[in-house]
Amino acid sequence: MTSEYRLKRRVQFYETDAAGIVHFSWYLRYMEEAEHALWREAGISIAPAGSEIGWPRVAISCEYHSALFFEDEIEILMRVATISRKTIRYECVITRGDDRIATAAMTIVCVIKKAGEPMRALPIPTDVIERLGVAVDA
Repeated sequence: MTSEYRLKRRVQFYETDAAGIVHFSWYLRYMEEAEHALWREAGISIAPAGSEIGWPRVAISCEYHSALFFEDEIEILMRVATISRKTIRYECVITRGDDRIATAAMTIVCVIKKAGEPMRALPIPTDVIERLGVAVDA
């Protein structure tokens, strides 16, 4: 069971804007990178080949506490906060050493996606819940 994952990485030059500061949109990419690493650590994939199940993002929030710059070494802590019948909510903290850079949350929903049909929510597969190691909220 894996309910959190710590991803360490270095800020790349292309992630910065003209002022040399990491562009705000990259924080969401960092979250997604850590999310996928969390799933891999749990022995599953968020997007296995041929799967009709998808995980669109339905809510994201992020508070920026300090700037990041090229070559900064950062850690992204991604934690499964709650799992409901059809959604997973993550909490994320991005740090540089002891400095808190950003705090964020993201909610994804389990959907079925078939060609020519609209996506519709469905219950999260049991193996995903078991591998992510968090009790389902009522």
